[in-house]
Amino acid sequence: MLFKTQSAAVYGIDANIIEVEVDVSPDRKPEDNFQTVGLPDAAVRESRQRIRAALRNCGFEIPPTTITINLAPADIKKEGSGFDLPMAMGILGAYGGLIKKELTDYVMVGELSLDGGLRGVRGALPIAIAARAKKIANLIVPEVNAREAAVVAGVNVYPVKSLVDVVNLLNSGNGVSPLKVDTSQMLGGEQSAADFSEVRGQFTAKRALEIASAGGHNILMIGPPGSGKTMLAKRLPGILPPFSFEEALETTKIHSVAGVLDATSGLVGVRPFRSPHHTISDAGLIGGGMVPRPGEVSLAHNGVLFLDELPEFPRNVLEVMRQPLEDGTVTIARASMSLTFPARFMLAAAMNPCPCGYHGSAQRECQCTQPMIQRYVSKISGPLLDRIDIHIDVPAVNYKELRGPDGKSETSAKIRERAIRARDIQLNRFAAGGERIYCNAQMSPRHIRAYCDLGTDSERMLERAMQQQGLSARAHDRILKVARTIADMDGGAQIESKHIAEAIQYRTLDRTYWA
Repeated sequence: MLFKTQSAAVYGIDANIIEVEVDVSPDRKPEDNFQTVGLPDAAVRESRQRIRAALRNCGFEIPPTTITINLAPADIKKEGSGFDLPMAMGILGAYGGLIKKELTDYVMVGELSLDGGLRGVRGALPIAIAARAKKIANLIVPEVNAREAAVVAGVNVYPVKSLVDVVNLLNSGNGVSPLKVDTSQMLGGEQSAADFSEVRGQFTAKRALEIASAGGHNILMIGPPGSGKTMLAKRLPGILPPFSFEEALETTKIHSVAGVLDATSGLVGVRPFRSPHHTISDAGLIGGGMVPRPGEVSLAHNGVLFLDELPEFPRNVLEVMRQPLEDGTVTIARASMSLTFPARFMLAAAMNPCPCGYHGSAQRECQCTQPMIQRYVSKISGPLLDRIDIHIDVPAVNYKELRGPDGKSETSAKIRERAIRARDIQLNRFAAGGERIYCNAQMSPRHIRAYCDLGTDSERMLERAMQQQGLSARAHDRILKVARTIADMDGGAQIESKHIAEAIQYRTLDRTYWA
């Protein structure tokens, strides 16, 4: 007898609906005969042992028969343990254990334990989106994955704990109700406990970080050890504007596929802050593997990627970030498939000016020779540096600022209010123009020409800076983006000369250290 169920397979951050065809026929041979076809991987092939044990321990004894399961379309590789549940339901349906003759209005995923319990799987959110796209009304998932799947409107998501729950749901419709979630309450979770009021001095660096947060700009902090670069960067999440629902959905898809999503939250409610160690490989940073998985640049999508001690990262690892910083996507090509992951992140980096860290410091003498300093800073290539909007010097804090009275430093909440106000101006501007971008840093050359008008004085100032500092065309565009953000923070409709002047100041350190 033939019975069909439906499941889904995740490729990249999207899912495809897979039809699970189960055929059972009498077997005259005493040995078991259970075959799975349709390009299954090892995890799918091993499922026959889990399925038999789970069915037996739930009271469904399977007689010795030939069981053939086809995962269609057969030319797409199937990987993962999420096919356990639809294969088990197909076997039960083929033996007459289900009242329904077909399950065309259900998609189901889940890994079976030997006692019939259901374990979570990766990619429940993309699977729910794929089910809605195919107009399939119902989705059965393990309870641990239900909240993320229920974010998708238009699909009934049934959270189940065991194989018996699924059988009861399909036969009687009792015991399990569709899960409903309020997505508005899932956004804007707890902010970082670290606050900018704890940082003494460094007012210029704080101003630069506020601009970077308001416009989503990349920033590089250069200064001696102990000047507060890492401390400042760790407080950056506390001043980032909140997610829009579309941004949260994009980020949650990536975290779901990567298997790092918090099951209790269901939706990534705050912007991610990723801080990999400098021993990371290029595949770990950009993504990869036999079946490509997202790397750190994709996990930081719509959030912050913080690289501390930037020159300590291998040069080949840093160079793979060139394309994501420019395009906002990562394409990973393998012999069997080519996948594209979103990677539109805000890069925050920190580094010392030399190997000993005290080049240009007034407190301690630098022991490094000029060739040593040149070798150290040359680990950061010109093309990569050109893609960083803001370069800021973070000098050592003097004693009076360090021991001064409390209450002079602004809190993260106040800085965040100004960043949100500037971001709202940007969102309204882009929405009025019908653009699908969320901040000034995402503007293309077409957007720059449309939204970055300059007066005569501003034009002259920018032209003089381009000629004197030898800035590239890319640096020209990034100066205009930063100036647009500064103008938004001031509430100005047009970019003025003072906004251009401040933006140019954030491009001077690359000429100081990399000359």
